[in-house]
Formats: sequence, structure tokens, C-alpha cells
Amino acid sequence: METITLNNGVTLPALGLGVYQSAPEETADAVATALELGYRHVDTAAAYFNEKEVGDGLRRAGLPRDEVFIETKVFPSDYGFDETLHAFEKSTRKLGVDQLDLFILHQPRPGLFDRTLAAYRALEKLLADGSVRAIGVSNFKPSHLKRLLAEVDVVPAVNQIELHPYFQQPDVQSADAELGILTQAWSPIGGITFYPGPWREDRMNVMRDPTIAAIAETHAKSPAQVMLRWGIQHGRSVIPKSTNPGRIAQNLDVFDFALDDEEMTRIDALDTGKRAGVDPDEPRGDFYDRPIPEA
Repeated sequence: METITLNNGVTLPALGLGVYQSAPEETADAVATALELGYRHVDTAAAYFNEKEVGDGLRRAGLPRDEVFIETKVFPSDYGFDETLHAFEKSTRKLGVDQLDLFILHQPRPGLFDRTLAAYRALEKLLADGSVRAIGVSNFKPSHLKRLLAEVDVVPAVNQIELHPYFQQPDVQSADAELGILTQAWSPIGGITFYPGPWREDRMNVMRDPTIAAIAETHAKSPAQVMLRWGIQHGRSVIPKSTNPGRIAQNLDVFDFALDDEEMTRIDALDTGKRAGVDPDEPRGDFYDRPIPEA
């Protein structure tokens, strides 16, 4: 497993298990299986409503706490200084841990950015107290990063964004690199391009892309493995999601081959500039006000 060093010196495994849309009844099994196979990084979120099951899987695997990098996210309904400190307590109780390795804001929520700033200041306090080892953000565009950094002291260690061959966000990646922020890819194998969803009726399935299929055949790998290798070779953290034991194992099997420069360039050229997920600047009504249950 390759590792990446964050801007504060903390290291994380380059590849982790994501549990977005993993049903609670499947999550514990998926986490335990992943850890038994060799994963050492799990990414969840309060709004995935499966933190407790992630914790169950962690305990079932029985690994020492310091061997597993645990990452979770604060949902906007818990933004605000005191609210975010309480969100930390809710998440850690559900996960069954005392310290988080990475704690990040789930969305910028630009319409209520004062609450976003207060939430980030709470993350800074948790970092200073040693309750978390690193802090960051998710789905932040360059404009959001600029607004944030004008008001806070700690540069985020991570910005987790939608990033796959069909949507590469070069402006965000460039801003992250300039600031020393690690770009972390959610949906790194393009699951967002083929998962069901009313806003993706005209989606293109990146898993069926002929360029990726040809490169996969050359290396006797799957399209998913090629996309994960592409992300890792670009220096990104990648968080593929699966509850299928075979696919969980396959997604980890990406450290025994390398893409050459020409193959990397061919995949780079697939960017459509078209987002498959929701634009972080898009108003979402009451969606961000959904309450996160107590532990």
C-alpha cells in the first residue's frame, strides 16, 4: 500500500474504502472484509448514516487503532462552532473511537458561509486539542477555498471532490496543489456516472469507456483498477466504494502494475468537464438541514 504525506506531516494510505450509499446492514461486513484484505483507510460521513456500522466493522477486524486511518465528515446541519464540536462527539461515539485521523466539512454551503467558517474553526480547535490528526474540506471549489482561507488559520489537509476520468476538475486540482492541499477523489471509478439518480438521466458510464477498456486489456486488469491506478499515479488519494467482497479485493489489487506516460495522457484526455454529481453551489432547499441523529 502506497502512502501520501499531508501538509501537516500525517500520512494516509493512498487507497481507502468508501461507504457512501452502503446500506447499514452491509457496511460492517464490507469494512471488516476490507481490513482483513489489507485496507487501512476507511472513509465515511455522518450523512451516510452508517458510522455505527463502520465502527462495528473496525471492531470485528480487531486491528490496533493506530493501524487504521479513519475519516469522516460533518454535515451542514451541524455547522457552527458548538454544533460542530458536538458533531465530533456524535461521530466518535458511533465509530467507537476517541480520535479521528481526518475530520472534514462535507459541503461548502456558500449561502450560509458564516456557519461554514464557524464549523471550520471548530475543526481547528479539535486539531489543536489533538482530538483529530488532520482536518479538511469536501466539494470545495477554488472560490470556496479562497473565502475560507481569508478567515482561518489552518490550511485544509484534504479536499475531497468528485474526480474520475470524465470529470477531472483541473481548476480545483490546481488550486489544491498551489495551497498544499491533497486532492482526494470520491467516485474515482466513476460510480457517480452510472448509479441511479434523477439528475443523471443523460449520464455516460465511464466504466464502459473504450479507451479505458483497451488499457485494461493491455495490463490484464479491470477498468476500475486502471482508473484507480491512474488516480494514484497522479498523486491523489482515491476512495472506491463497494460492499462486494470480490470487488473490494480487486480494487486493492492496483499496486503491482503501472500506466506509462502515453496511457496516462490518453485517460487525461477523456475529461468532459461535465459534473455527474450535484454542483456545490446549487441551492438544495432543506436538504442540508437534515438532522444527524445522536449516537
